[in-house]
Amino acid sequence: MKAIILAAGAGTRLRPLTNDRPKCMVEYQGKSIISTILETMHSCGIKDIAIVGGYKIDVLKEYLKDQTIVFFENKAYATTNMVSTFFCAKEWMDDDLIISYADIIYTDSVLQKVISESSPLSTSVDLAWLKLWEHRMDDPLSDAETMKLDDIGNIMELGKKPRSYDEIQGQYMGLIKIKKELLDEIIEFYASLSRDAIYDGKTFDQMYMTSFLQMIIDHIMPIKAVLVRGGWIEIDCIQDMESEMFVA
Repeated sequence: MKAIILAAGAGTRLRPLTNDRPKCMVEYQGKSIISTILETMHSCGIKDIAIVGGYKIDVLKEYLKDQTIVFFENKAYATTNMVSTFFCAKEWMDDDLIISYADIIYTDSVLQKVISESSPLSTSVDLAWLKLWEHRMDDPLSDAETMKLDDIGNIMELGKKPRSYDEIQGQYMGLIKIKKELLDEIIEFYASLSRDAIYDGKTFDQMYMTSFLQMIIDHIMPIKAVLVRGGWIEIDCIQDMESEMFVA
């Protein structure tokens, strides 16, 4: 099994902490986010790890020079989004794959649950998301996205703007697993998409990961929800630095 950590963004909402370093090097509770992610992956037996960097990538490489890490670079990080960053590492995708955003921290048990899922494509979903979002902001619904599951735990819809809490059965976390046998089809599907189309209001280069996952659901296969209750945190703005990880 391999892992790819998506770490290209500039982390503007965390400035001034990201003025001289990438977002994943910001410290949460005395340790950088990227160090915590790597420790968790190592603890769960993942040794083959790649990082796709962009903003301040040389700073990140120097910081991790003693680690055995494969680096890829999204040179267009300022004008692209997470999906473009992910496919910068497509040449490295030849084994069961964990994909992790670089601004999330999660427990060993959360990652192990994703690793253990046998479905071809899966992603972790936090059922207890509202407790964390209520701590992070005054109006959780304004920031939340839809998450609709069917009766057997497959994701039917994600990433849309919800009209009410009834449309949110959980929170997409940014931790995904793709089995080896599906990778070629995913890569080919991405290559087939129109570069001129608009995807949920974004250009091809700026496409959200949730938009891409929704297209996979609509055109290829269901995505299994790996259900957890807390055990993770997103570090996206200065206020998040004061948040505590909730574990149900």
